[in-house]
Amino acid sequence: MSAALDYLVQARPEAMTHYFSFLKDAGKHLDPKTRNLISVITKVHAQTERGLKQYLRRALREGCSAAEVIDALLMAFPALGLTKIVWATDVILSMNLPEFTLEALQGSPAGAPQGGEVATKEEPRWRSVMALDELPDGQIRRVDCEGRGLFLYREGEVVKVYDSLCPHNATNIPELALNRASKKGITLTCPKHEWEFDVVSGDCIRKGDTPLTRLESQVEAGHIQARW
Repeated sequence: MSAALDYLVQARPEAMTHYFSFLKDAGKHLDPKTRNLISVITKVHAQTERGLKQYLRRALREGCSAAEVIDALLMAFPALGLTKIVWATDVILSMNLPEFTLEALQGSPAGAPQGGEVATKEEPRWRSVMALDELPDGQIRRVDCEGRGLFLYREGEVVKVYDSLCPHNATNIPELALNRASKKGITLTCPKHEWEFDVVSGDCIRKGDTPLTRLESQVEAGHIQARW
């Protein structure tokens, strides 16, 4: 969320809450993949790079293929025009996502479905996030792994891994949201609606009642792995 939008949320919380509720309700009959594809198009139309990156990752996470993203951009040509589509493509290529390599798009096993094939959601698998010795005991760190934001908290040889998306409204919580000096311990506050979370337990301790999404994790050969 931009600094300006964060300011409006704090300056006019009641009005902005109605606005976000409207957006949520307006898309309640859409599946998550379609809803995020539409959000991608709106961010391209507004040429909001940060928003484009955020919703593109969400669309991919919900099972959208790179080919579907490109098709959505091209189908929106009457509204976007070539200039904005090229701008969006430049942003996407700068993200170095493996799904958008020419090899993937042109028919390699990792590429998009061709012809009448139906896209299938990738099965959960273990992914190497970082070396255990890079995360000091009792500390937390935010990292990006294969297009997904994660918060990692270490307790000895055990590492808790949380999704960086707020469970309330799927806001991608940034590193700056961490408060290591809090009297409550290490806390994390979502910038959109100020839901506050205890990093050790993952519980929501203020404003909301839903905990952070914890991912299955393990330490293997000195490396932290998460499964999704």
